[in-house]
Amino acid sequence: MLVDILARHKRSSKNIFKRAGEIRSLNLGRAAFEAMALLVNQIHKNLEGNQDQHGRNNLLASYVHYVFRLPTAEPLMPPAGAHSYEMPVQYATLSRATGRPSSLHLSRSKSISNSNPDLASTPITPDEEVQRIIGSKGIDRSHSWVNSAYAPGGSRSVLRRNPNSSCELKQLLHEELGLQWVVSTSTVREAALQQAWFFFQLMTKSMAHHLFLTSKLETPRRQRYPDRFVDDIAALVCAISADIANRHHKDVELVERLNNSLAFFLNDLLSLMDRGFVFNLIRSYYKQIANKLHTTQNPSSLNALRMDFMRIVCSHEHYVILNLPCSTLSPPASPSPSTSSTTSQSSAFSNMVQDQGVATMFELSVPFRQQHFLSGLLLSELSLILDPDGEGVFFLHKKAISAVHSLLCSHDADPRYKDPQVRAHVAQLYLPLLLVVMESLHHLYDFCDSSPARARHASSYFEDTDPDSGNIINQSVAMAIAGSPLPHAKASPFALPSVAGRQSSSLSAECSRTLLVCFLWVLKNADASLLERWVSDLSVLQINRLLDLLHLCVSCFEYKGRKALQRINSLTFKKSQDMKARLEEAILGTIGARQEMVRRCRERSPYGSQENVRWKKNVTHWRQNADKVDKSKVEMEQESVVDGNLATEASLIVLDTLEIIVKTVVASELKESVLGGVLRVILHSMAGNQSALFLQHCFTTQRALVFKFPEMLFEEDTELCADLCLRLLRHCSSSIGSVRSHASASLYLLMRQNFEIGNNFARVKMQVTMSLSSLVGTSQNFNEEHLRRSLKTILTYAEEDLELRETPFPEQVQDLVFNLHMILTDTVKMKEHQQDPEMLIDLMYRIAKGYQNSPDLRLTWLQNMAGKHSERGNHAEAAHCLVHSAALVAEYLNMLEDCRYLPIGCVTFQNISSNVLEESAVSDDVLSPEEEGICAGKYFSESGLVGLLEQAAASFNMAAMYEAINEVYKILLPIHEANRDFKKLASVHGKLQEAFNKVYNQSSGWERMFGTYFRVGFYGCQFGDLDEQEFVYKEPSITKLAEISHRLEEFYSERFGDDVVEIIKDSNPVDKSKLDPNKAYLQITYVEPYFDTYELKERITYFDKNYNLRTFMYCTPFTLDGRAHGDLHEQYKRKTILTTSHAFPYIKTRVNVIHKEEIILVPMEVAIEDMQKKTQELAFATNQDPADSKMLQMVLQGCVGTTVNQGPLEVAQVFLSDIPEDPKLFRHHNKLRLCFKDFTKRCEDALRKNKALIGPDQREYHRELERNYNKLKEALGPLITRKIPQLYRPLPVQAVQTQRNSYSRSSFR
Repeated sequence: MLVDILARHKRSSKNIFKRAGEIRSLNLGRAAFEAMALLVNQIHKNLEGNQDQHGRNNLLASYVHYVFRLPTAEPLMPPAGAHSYEMPVQYATLSRATGRPSSLHLSRSKSISNSNPDLASTPITPDEEVQRIIGSKGIDRSHSWVNSAYAPGGSRSVLRRNPNSSCELKQLLHEELGLQWVVSTSTVREAALQQAWFFFQLMTKSMAHHLFLTSKLETPRRQRYPDRFVDDIAALVCAISADIANRHHKDVELVERLNNSLAFFLNDLLSLMDRGFVFNLIRSYYKQIANKLHTTQNPSSLNALRMDFMRIVCSHEHYVILNLPCSTLSPPASPSPSTSSTTSQSSAFSNMVQDQGVATMFELSVPFRQQHFLSGLLLSELSLILDPDGEGVFFLHKKAISAVHSLLCSHDADPRYKDPQVRAHVAQLYLPLLLVVMESLHHLYDFCDSSPARARHASSYFEDTDPDSGNIINQSVAMAIAGSPLPHAKASPFALPSVAGRQSSSLSAECSRTLLVCFLWVLKNADASLLERWVSDLSVLQINRLLDLLHLCVSCFEYKGRKALQRINSLTFKKSQDMKARLEEAILGTIGARQEMVRRCRERSPYGSQENVRWKKNVTHWRQNADKVDKSKVEMEQESVVDGNLATEASLIVLDTLEIIVKTVVASELKESVLGGVLRVILHSMAGNQSALFLQHCFTTQRALVFKFPEMLFEEDTELCADLCLRLLRHCSSSIGSVRSHASASLYLLMRQNFEIGNNFARVKMQVTMSLSSLVGTSQNFNEEHLRRSLKTILTYAEEDLELRETPFPEQVQDLVFNLHMILTDTVKMKEHQQDPEMLIDLMYRIAKGYQNSPDLRLTWLQNMAGKHSERGNHAEAAHCLVHSAALVAEYLNMLEDCRYLPIGCVTFQNISSNVLEESAVSDDVLSPEEEGICAGKYFSESGLVGLLEQAAASFNMAAMYEAINEVYKILLPIHEANRDFKKLASVHGKLQEAFNKVYNQSSGWERMFGTYFRVGFYGCQFGDLDEQEFVYKEPSITKLAEISHRLEEFYSERFGDDVVEIIKDSNPVDKSKLDPNKAYLQITYVEPYFDTYELKERITYFDKNYNLRTFMYCTPFTLDGRAHGDLHEQYKRKTILTTSHAFPYIKTRVNVIHKEEIILVPMEVAIEDMQKKTQELAFATNQDPADSKMLQMVLQGCVGTTVNQGPLEVAQVFLSDIPEDPKLFRHHNKLRLCFKDFTKRCEDALRKNKALIGPDQREYHRELERNYNKLKEALGPLITRKIPQLYRPLPVQAVQTQRNSYSRSSFR
C-alpha cells in the first residue's frame, strides 16, 4: 500500500511540476504553488518513516538533487579549453539529506564548506561551484528508491521537455516560486513554511540551472536576475525573518528548521547573486531579530537562532574573500573569475579606504565591521554573548565560541592560506578577538587552580616513571629541609592570601580552552609589526591583563601526561554510566515528576544537549558526541602526542608574544611596571611540564631578559629572584641533558650578573640555597645525581671564566656548591626514613638547627614543616610551626624597625606557647637583617607577619583549640587597628565570636579530644642514635595502646626483620644487660599529663589541662617480692614522672624525655588513692547536669552493691582496724579514715539523688541499694570513728613576739 501511495505521489508531482514550468501560458501559478505546498506536506506526512534525523523527507531531497531540471534545450557546448560539463558533478550546498541509501555513495560531498575541519577537500572556483549545482551524479541508482526512470533522459524524467518543442518558456520556476511564496497566505503559506527547505533548494537549483542554460555565468552578478525577482527574494527573506522573530517561543521546532533553511539559502545565494545584496538580506534578518530581542521574555533562544544562522552563513567556502581582508590580496581563487566582487557595484563595502588606524583594526569599530562584514557580525555576536552583563548562558557560550573555532580550523587546514603572508591577512579578520578575550579574562575558567602541584611545583612531568625508583625523591620522603614561599602557591594552605583574587569563572573549562585556542591562533598568525603597534598603544592595565591571559594560556595547555588522559577517559565513561542510570530511572519510574521537572529546568539550552556541531549541508542540527567511551592504547598514545604538541605550540606562541611586548615597552616609560609581569609568565611556563624544545627557547629568552634588565631581579622584587632560582634548580635535575645544560648556564650567568653588580652574589646565594632546600623535599621528580652533575658544570664555568678568575667569584661559587652538596647529603638520609614520619620530622628538625642563624632558611623550613603536619592531619602542630614562623619574623622586624603596634619579638608570643623563645635572635653569630640577601623574603614584612598569624589562627581552629585563637588575635588586632582596617577588624571579631561560642557550647571539654600520649623507649644497637632514648609520642585522640604498639612493631619489623623486634610488655625499668644485643626492643606505655597541686589552681578548664604540657606520669604496680600484684597490705605502686624538653603541642609530635622522677607509694597510700578516685566518680555522677540515672546507678552499684561490698569494706578492715605502729603512717591512717567518711557521705547523696530520679518499676532495686549501703555504713562505723590520739595533742602556746619580723611570715617564704 505504501508503494502505491509513493507511485501516486510521483505521478502527481510530475504533472504538477510540469504545469508549474508552463506557468505563464496556463496562468495557474497560485494553484500550482498551493498544490505543490500541500503535496509536499502530504508526502512528508505519508512517508513519515522515511525521513532523516532532521525531519526531511528523503524522497523529496533526492528529487531535487538528482531529478529536477528546468525544461529547455540541451546546453551549448562550452568553449574550447573550458571544463566539460558532461562530467558527473554535485553541489554540496544542496546535499542536506543524510539518510540516503548506501548505494548512492553521497555521505560526504567532494566540495563542502571549509568551516568543517574534518574535511580536507580541494576548493573549487565559483564556475565549478555553479556547475556542480546543476549537474547530476552519474552513478548507478538501480538499487535506489529513486527509480532510474526518473533520471534525466528516463521515460519519466520530470520537467524535461522535448528538445524539439517550440513552446517558449515565459516564466522561470524560481521567479514564480518566489512570487507565489511572497503573496501566499494562510494555509498555503504555512504549508510552505513547514517544508521551506524543499522550496529553497528548488529555487536555488533552478537559479543555478538558469544561469548555466542561458550562459550567464560570465555576466556581472547584478545583471543575472531581473529586478522583480530580486525584490521578491528581499521580501521573502524579510517575511521569513519576521516569522522567526515572532514565532520563536511558540513553534520552537518549526522556527529552528526555518532558521537553518533560510541560512543555507542565503549561503547559496552568495554563490549566485550580488554579494552586496545578500549582505543586505543578512542585515535585514539581523534587524528583525534585534528588534524582537528588546521585547521578548526569552532572549537566549533568539540569540541561539541568530548564532546558528551566522554560523551557517559563515561556512561559505569563499568566506575569507567575502570579508575583503585587504585590497592587495590576490588569493588563488577569486569569488568570481568573470567579474570580481570588488568591481561589482553593490558588493559589500568594496570602496572602503584600506588604510585604517591600528586601533580600529583591533576593535569592533564601525570601519572594521563595514570592511569585514561577516567577520564583524560573528565577532560582535561573540562579544555580546560573552558580555558579563548580557544574557549569555552556557549553551550560548559554547555555540559562539565553537563557531569561531571551527572557522579558524578551516582556515588552518585550507591550502589556499598556507602562505604566511596570506594567513596574516586572514588573521586580520579576527584581530578584535584579542580584546574580546582580554575583556572576558575574569570569566574564563581558572586552569591554575586545577593543578595543585603548581603550589610547590612538584610537577608530574615524569609521572609515568616509578615514584619509588631510587633516583626520584618522593614527596612523602622529605617535606623539604625548607620550602620556597612562592607568590602563587595556591594549593598550599600556608600561603599568603591573594591580593586580588579572580572572580568566579562563568565559562566552562571546555569553552575557555576553545576560546584560548582561537586567541593563540590569532596571535600566531597576525603580522608581528601590527601587533607591536597595537601593544604600544595599550595602557599598563591592558598590558598586564594581556600578561594575565598569557599566564592562563600556559596553565590551560600544560601537558598533563598519559595518566591524566586516562583519568579523563574514565570520567567520560562514568558520565555515560550516569546517563544510563538516569535512563533506567525514567523507565522504571523511580524518579518523580517533580524531580524530572526540576532537572529539565536546569537544562539551560532550549534545544537540549547540543555539542560537537558540524555544520554541513546535510546536517543542520547539533550532533551528539558519538566518540567511543573506551579508547584503545594506540588512540591514547596518539592523543597524548597531540596534547604534547599542542602544549609546545601554545607555549611558543606565548613566548613570541612576550618578546613582542618586551620589544615594544623597552623604550617606553612602562618598562618597570611591565617587565616584572613578563618574567612572571616566563617563570610560570618554566614551572610546568614543558618539552625540551620549548625550554631551550625559554631559557634563551630568560637569559636575554636578565642580561638586559638585571635591576629587575637584584634591586627590586626579591620574589622573582627566588622563583627563578627554584625553576633553574628544578631543571638542573632534569633527566634530559640539553635541558640541564641550558639550566646550568642560566644559573651560572645569574650568579655572575649578581656578582658584577655588587661584587658578591649574596642574594642569589641565599635564594639558591633556599630553593634547593625546598626542591629536595617537595619535588616528586627530583634527581640527586643529575643535580650533582649540573653543580659540577657550574663549578667548571666558574673555573674557566677568564674575566673573573682574579676575583673572589670562583671561591664564592665553590663555597655555594659545597653547601648545596651538603644539603643533598642530608636529603639522602631523609630518603632512608621516608616511611617513618617521626624520624623524618626529627631529621628535618635537626638539619634546621643549622639554619638557626639564617632566618630565611629557617622560615621556609618551618613553613614546610607546617605543610607536612597539615597533610597528616596534625593541625595543632601545623599551627605551632606557623606561630614559630611569625615569632621569627617578629624578632627580625623588631631589629629592622621599631613600630609600637608590632610585636616586640618572641616574648609577645609566650602566651601562645612557651616554646617560641627558641626563635630569639640573641646569639653572637646572628645575621643582621640589613645585610644583603638576609630577611629578603616576602614574609619578612608586616603583611607577611599578618598572613602567618591568620594562617596560624585557621590551623588552631581546625585543631579545635579555640582558646589559642584568642591569643593569636591579641597580637593581630593592634596591627589592624593601627592601619584602620575596619573590614579585617570586623572579620577578626566575628571569628573570635565563633570561637568563644564553640568554647561555651563545649564547656565540659569531652567533645574535644586533643590527643593521647605514650612513652616509647628504644633499646638495642639496631636503633642507632635512638638506642636508650625515651620519647613522649603525641598520637591522635582515642588512640589505644594496642594501636601504637602494632604500628611501631610492624614498621620496625619491616625495617629490621620480624625476629629482631620485640615489645617489652611491662613498664618496669629496663636492665639493658639482660637484653639480647642482636635484637631491638620497644617499651611502650600510656602516660597522662601530670600537674602539681599549685598548677591545678591555674589549670581549670579542659583546654588548660591539655595545653602546654611538659610533665607526664605513668604508674607501675609492684610488690616487694617482685610480683606485679599482691594482697592489699603488700601492694605498692611506682609513679614515674617524665619531663620533656619542650611543651606539647610543639612543632614535632614526639619530644625527648630529659628528666625522670620516681615516687614510691606504700600500700596505705595506694588505698587512699583508690578511695579518692571512687569518691570523685560518685561526686561527678551525682552532680552531673543533666542528670544521668543509668550512670549514677552503675557507679552506686560499684560502691555499695553486694557483689563488690568486700572492696571498700576490705580496704577499711585491712588498714583501719589497727593503729599502725610506725608513726610515719599516722597521717596516712588519718587521711584514709577521712576518705571513708567522705565516701559514705557521697554514697548517701547519690542514693538521695537516685531516689528522686527513678520510677515505680525501680523502687525495689533502690531499696536493695539502700539496704546494702546501711550494712556498709554499719560495718565502717567503728573503723572510721577511731582517732589516733597522738595526732590530736594540743599545740604549745607560743610567746607573743614584741618585735615584728615580716621575713618570718609564711607568705614571704
